[in-house]
Amino acid sequence: RLIVRAGELHGVRLDVAAAGAERFARAATAHHLGISSIHGRFTDFTGTIHINPDDINQSHVTATINTNSINTGNTLRDQHLTSPDFLDTENHPHITYTSTHLTPTGPDHYTCHGTLTLHGHTRPIDLDLTYLGTGPDPWGGTRAAFRATTELHRDDFAMNYNQILQAGIAAIGTTLKIELDIQAVQGTTLPTT
Repeated sequence: RLIVRAGELHGVRLDVAAAGAERFARAATAHHLGISSIHGRFTDFTGTIHINPDDINQSHVTATINTNSINTGNTLRDQHLTSPDFLDTENHPHITYTSTHLTPTGPDHYTCHGTLTLHGHTRPIDLDLTYLGTGPDPWGGTRAAFRATTELHRDDFAMNYNQILQAGIAAIGTTLKIELDIQAVQGTTLPTT
């Protein structure tokens, strides 16, 4: 569930809002075997957005992801990703992101500065954030949409497992490309339709 706290963005008042997993797509992409990419997503998460209309720099975001909810479409790979080689979900059940502030970088573009805790390690991470617009939905509500991207390096979070192939290529890339597509829905509950 994603919650937007009171605020106004581009003339549209955003009171308390929530969004469920179906309205918040998150994806991670990693190189595989040196020739292709693997795409994955987390299906269980919560978060809040607080928009301060008087000082956008004071706006902030928090998010918590259940690491056991990783889904790449391959059960064996997902089991390996939840093992101690990668996410180690038994010892590290959550990934958390807490922003410290936003910096405007252009019309509808911001840098969201914050910290990410993953695999028991906390590192500063900036998100490139784009405001996509606000408008009505078919159920009488109001939605605000955002897109955020960043890159993570597994080594920064002590996820060092890799298998070197016969050709000397690492089986799994160490850089993860992260893409977040977010819809915040006005109101305290999601539409049931």
